[in-house]
Amino acid sequence: MTLVRRLATAGFGIALGAAAARVAFEALTRRPPREEKVWVRHNHRGEPVTLLEGPAYVAAAAGAVALAPGVPARLRAAGVAAALGAGAFGMYDDLAGSGDRRGFKGHLGALAHGEVTSGAVKILGIGTTGLLAGSLLRDKLVDKVLAGVVIAGAANVVNLFDLRPGRAIKAGLIAGTPGLLRGGPAAGISAPALGAAAALLPEDLRERAMLGDAGANALGALLGLAAAARASRAGLLARAAGLIGLMAASEKVSFTKVIADTPVLNAIDWLGRRPA
Repeated sequence: MTLVRRLATAGFGIALGAAAARVAFEALTRRPPREEKVWVRHNHRGEPVTLLEGPAYVAAAAGAVALAPGVPARLRAAGVAAALGAGAFGMYDDLAGSGDRRGFKGHLGALAHGEVTSGAVKILGIGTTGLLAGSLLRDKLVDKVLAGVVIAGAANVVNLFDLRPGRAIKAGLIAGTPGLLRGGPAAGISAPALGAAAALLPEDLRERAMLGDAGANALGALLGLAAAARASRAGLLARAAGLIGLMAASEKVSFTKVIADTPVLNAIDWLGRRPA
């Protein structure tokens, strides 16, 4: 496939995802599926914002992946499963959770002591979703498991960045854009995922809405799937190790502090945001 054709295919996927996201967001904010107050949370400023950006992203990304051209049937099914599964378990944590960000280790530690937190349900659910998508993607057991770890790991890592307006979407755009230029079936997954995210970025930056766990987990799962789709076994192993390393680091290091202390990252983080 020539570069021009790759760019055209990616552009169509991006446009499809973006259009679906805008339609879904407008529809959900106009007629929320439950009482509007159920979807209201307070951001880092203490201001009310809606969580409906997350469900809008999940619906748009899953729908756009289902319709994207040039994607093999198994990869398409894996994409829809990854988006809907990660999004559903993320939404459960958004709505049922207490807002307690105790981290991966904290939730699993609580589970070991008999306390089933919404975060633990989400972690186990997204892990299962990752393995399901990985099973659809690969044939050999080892590759299925590694792909599942990459998909679930990416879902969790992108969610780690969802602490400030636009941060998770920016992280997703930075991580996923290079893969679009390579083309191939994986771009049919990442293009709609990134298009939907980019279309909702203005809402996030204006602090009118937030991705929440639903949107961030779904975005990460789709990017993880795209990365797993084009990787060799060694590549899967490297990606899985890197994602596990980032999750482990998040238990010890504040990503927000690292970003604030790194001029380039801090500039990107504040790009388009309201002043402090």
